[in-house]
Formats: sequence, C-alpha cells, structure tokens
Amino acid sequence: MKQNKVYEIRLKIFLLRDIPVIKIMGEEAEFIDSALAKDSKWLEYHEKNCLKNYCMGGLYPIEKDGVYKKEEIYTITIRTVDVELAKYFSKELRNHYTESIKGLTLENRILPKKFISEIYTLTPVIIKTDKGYWRDQISINEFERLLVENLIKKYNQYTGEKIDEDFQLYTGLTFMNRKPVKVEYKGIHLLGDKVNLKISDDVRAQELAYVLLGTGIGTMNARGYGYCNYRWL
Repeated sequence: MKQNKVYEIRLKIFLLRDIPVIKIMGEEAEFIDSALAKDSKWLEYHEKNCLKNYCMGGLYPIEKDGVYKKEEIYTITIRTVDVELAKYFSKELRNHYTESIKGLTLENRILPKKFISEIYTLTPVIIKTDKGYWRDQISINEFERLLVENLIKKYNQYTGEKIDEDFQLYTGLTFMNRKPVKVEYKGIHLLGDKVNLKISDDVRAQELAYVLLGTGIGTMNARGYGYCNYRWL
C-alpha cells in the first residue's frame, strides 16, 4: 500500500470586506481557484472534471455573530495529498489576493501518522443524489455506502491502486446536526450534514482515514465541504 502523506498549509489572510458566514466558503474557493488560474498547468487541473485531492476548512477564529470582519486577520487551513499542489499553494497563496481576501504568511507541515480513533467534519458533508438532499431520497445505509465508495474512489484514483474493499472503515457513525446544515454555492442553497466516524483498527481503514484528512469526505471538497478534524488514540 502506498505511503501517503497529508500536507497541511495554514495560511493567514486579511479580509478586505465583511463576509457573512454562509458566503465564506465560496469566497475561500474563489481565492484558491483564482490562484490556480495563474498557471496554465494548474488552470487545466482546476477546470478538469476530476477529484481534486485537496480540501479546506473555514476561517479561524470563528465569528460568533456570523460575520467575518473587514481588516481582520484569520487563518485558512488547506490540506492535500498531492505534494506538487502543496508546493504550488505554498508559493502562490502567501501574496495572492481577490476583492475579498489577501494572503499574508503561511506555515507548512505534514500531518503525523498516528492511530486515528475518530474523525469528525468541521464543514458539512455534501452527498448528492439525482433529486437533491439525500434524506428525502435514500436510506441511511445508502448514504453510508455512497460515503465509503466516494472515499475509496479518491484513494484508488490518487494511488493508481485498486484497494481490496472487503474491510470495515468505521465502527460507528453519528450525525452531529439535528437538522440539515444550509450552505450556499453559486447562489443556490445546498443541504449537508456534520458527521463523526469512529475509525476501526483495520490497517486499510487507518490508511484511508489518514488520506481522508487530505481529501475531505463526500463531494465538493474543493469548495470547502467535508473538511475533517481528528482524534488520535
């Protein structure tokens, strides 16, 4: 099995205008997309319909009143399993800017590989069905199947391997939201969920859980959804 590494970039940014929390992931995505567009290779990567192998969280510190403030400094955490992409982000994001966000300084690290007891999403997981939000269309068992299939697809595509799927990724899944979490994307509202996964001690489960920290859970990870945190044993 490939020895993957998850690269983490903590970027300090300066806000050039107030941004409500429901719009912040869209502004972050635009900031990163426009940085990718500065290079023909990475522009092609951005425009290609493929799994992106990176994810990002919301701004920190969190604003309790729901508005991120003009002329304040925040941190965006970006993770990827792609070393070349990590290098590009490290080079370009520190001085990149849009109408809303200006990059300042950044720190790099590789996430240590330790036994992961659980992972939990900090931004909502988006699982798409043909007719919208999954709870109105499919069972929880089907939701879990799509969740695991998506992760295995990401792993297989990035490593070029086809992992044996006969294993248990997690021993328990808990929804942390009582009602769907509303998010905004390109002017429309989507519904997602925040989940907690108790990761099994299977070697493959531990490897996939580690990779998941660099790719995110579910879909639209490059838009800021399905970004995870973790607890070590």
